[in-house]
Amino acid sequence: DSCRKTGREEMTIFVCKDEFDSILCGVYDAWMSGLGHENVRLITRTEQQNQTMQMFAKYREAEEASWKIKKTAEAIRRKISQEAYAWIYRASLSRETDKADKIFRFLARGFQFGPRTVKMLKDPDVYEVFRMNRQVANEAHLLTGFLRFSELPVGLLAAVMGPENHVLSLVADHFAERMSGERWLILDQNRGSAALHEPGYGFVLLPQLPKQWRDSLSGLKGKEGEYEELWRIFHSAVSIRERENRACQNSHLPLRFRSYMTEF
Repeated sequence: DSCRKTGREEMTIFVCKDEFDSILCGVYDAWMSGLGHENVRLITRTEQQNQTMQMFAKYREAEEASWKIKKTAEAIRRKISQEAYAWIYRASLSRETDKADKIFRFLARGFQFGPRTVKMLKDPDVYEVFRMNRQVANEAHLLTGFLRFSELPVGLLAAVMGPENHVLSLVADHFAERMSGERWLILDQNRGSAALHEPGYGFVLLPQLPKQWRDSLSGLKGKEGEYEELWRIFHSAVSIRERENRACQNSHLPLRFRSYMTEF
């Protein structure tokens, strides 16, 4: 076991980017360090920026390499399961700042117990990753139903969303399958990132869309603007005020999604 107990008291903190591949490299470096689970932590640079430097701790940058990513991913799939791999991928998209270390603790359990790890929800290390995975998956699923596209004069379908988690890749993957013949762009307004899809080529993720593009898309009005207004009028006309159930509406359609929907 490369993470055997060493009796050291000094904590070594491995720092990685807030990206899935970088987290995998951090997991590899922390595991292969041989310092012991109790003597290592894994954090993202975002978490490092938002916390005070820990005294009596040594900070080490996780070294990124494609072979580390491949080797770690293959080990997870082979020794734990494909389901566990999907869990940690979605957990890596969580807004929670301590997700990297939680993923590391989950994988330590996984390499110990194998495929049955995903059933061990009473274990805190397993449950934390399950919880983040579920939150991210649920938000992405809701957005695939609530996202609204408008056609711009340049022949591009555009949509704006403001998710809590980093779900752009999951949402884009959904629409790449269902709108494969369309040219479209989805903007994550909270982070400034975007997904651009071209028919026949799939989609690419743009880490930062130019500010002038973001500003113009934030208040976008497609060439079908008159039809959107007619839809709002229709939506208002068919609703029966006496039968409104606000609690039910809010449970099925949270308020935070409504500012991005044509109906509201």
